[in-house]
Amino acid sequence: MSNTRPDTRYTSPPPAELVPAWRAVFERQKAFGEHAFGQLDDAGFFRSPGEGLNSVAVIAQHIAGNLHSRFTDFLTTDGEKAWRDRDAEFVSPGPTGASRAHLMAQWESGWRTLFGALDALAPEDLSREVTIRGVPHPVHAALARAIDHYAFHVGQINVIARLHVGSAGWKWFTLPPGGTAAFNASLGHTGGV
Repeated sequence: MSNTRPDTRYTSPPPAELVPAWRAVFERQKAFGEHAFGQLDDAGFFRSPGEGLNSVAVIAQHIAGNLHSRFTDFLTTDGEKAWRDRDAEFVSPGPTGASRAHLMAQWESGWRTLFGALDALAPEDLSREVTIRGVPHPVHAALARAIDHYAFHVGQINVIARLHVGSAGWKWFTLPPGGTAAFNASLGHTGGV
């Protein structure tokens, strides 16, 4: 007896489904970062975990700068804006620099810029090209690049925050170690990987 169902594992979703899926991933990354921010006092937010390493504040500052640059006039201008000072994003705001509230306002504004650009995309825009530092990227590839970039930095934020908070006080955004079996059981799933 043959299987009459088509094999859909390798078909692409319709363009109208891609943007909401990407938006959901970006929303999760934003929430994951904010979950870590919420566990840090100001000292932990601005403290570097070691020589040559960035603080959570610096990484948040960099993400905000990248979001503004890449997604302001996303379809019509290069993603690396002339007004962006990327190197300044990696200078610690420190105790005399930008306040935490100011950095969080930049963070929020950057994400609003991204979500506004995503919400403005029409399905036909996904086949267009944008440039980043003069290099052409299909829109879908530019978005994949952004997801990769922000996921990397949000992961850094969480590792640094956990170092400052300590394992005993850390509140998990995802399943805590040792919590998988109970979670799977609550879903009615047993066994397997």
